[in-house]
Amino acid sequence: MTEPLISAQNLAKHFDVGGGGLFLRSKTSKLRAVDDVALSIMPGETLGLVGESGCGKSTLGRLLIRLLDPTTGNIRFQGQEITGLGRAAMREFRRSMQIIFQDPYGALNPRMAVEDIIAEPLVIHGAKSGAETRQKVTEMLDRVGLPSRALDRFPHEFSGGQRQRIGIARALILRPRFVVCDEAVSALDVSVQAQIVNLLQDLQRDMGLTYLFIAHDLSVVRHISDRVAVMYLGKIVEVAEKREIYMTPQHPYTRALIAAVPAPHPSRRSRGKRENIVGDIPSALNPPSGCRFHTRCPHVMPICREAAPPLVETQPGHQVACHLMTQAQA
Repeated sequence: MTEPLISAQNLAKHFDVGGGGLFLRSKTSKLRAVDDVALSIMPGETLGLVGESGCGKSTLGRLLIRLLDPTTGNIRFQGQEITGLGRAAMREFRRSMQIIFQDPYGALNPRMAVEDIIAEPLVIHGAKSGAETRQKVTEMLDRVGLPSRALDRFPHEFSGGQRQRIGIARALILRPRFVVCDEAVSALDVSVQAQIVNLLQDLQRDMGLTYLFIAHDLSVVRHISDRVAVMYLGKIVEVAEKREIYMTPQHPYTRALIAAVPAPHPSRRSRGKRENIVGDIPSALNPPSGCRFHTRCPHVMPICREAAPPLVETQPGHQVACHLMTQAQA
């Protein structure tokens, strides 16, 4: 069996948060953005990562490519441990790991021309400005559907979709193997979203890319992903092949997310039982004990308040962290 391109075990990221204001000192608290996550992504696949805002999706993506240092856990890329590597040692891995950001304007330097923006990663990794670099930039512009005349223009001269194409070109100019798409289409109009998603799929096919596709729109995730991971309050609660997770979701939270997706036509609405979850997602500063979803779960049991359920395989390729499933298998 092929090894994962990138994998993580017991991965956690806790941020220190002060509680005393600007001039007052008090005991700091821990914000548990990501907590004990295990995840693997195979070469050439797209893993969709979904969950409510604030659940830790973006933090997890940044951890995997070492834009953030983990509090605990380990990350392996192409079979090599990269968790503790310093800046110099990580330099070569940076060529193979890139990110496409959510805001297509805020991610681009407004004072730099498009040619310089896209060429910047090449220059950082030792390329010299000149005809060869310009040719590589022009070829990448063509790949993302922008004309060569865009080279000398500035970000404010483009639409949101065109800016995101520039951001994609910058991320791919080093020909990486793994790309984190962090809400890469959520700031775009629906019609433009479809164009960018199709572009990402074409680039994946042509360049052999592997994606972590972070989004809150489950319809987009269903279209682009091979597998889907569902995240809740810093933890992965379900992972499965996309058809499996959309047709037979097992975790109550996943079922609630799927049921909340708007149907394009009333006749296509799910006739199954809709999960009734109430309340807001708890604070990551003070997460609930046991299963973190128990404060909102309609099936809560005493054990849910006492012990965190492990992420276990309920059937081949389908993992769920829920005491309901554990008891059903017992």
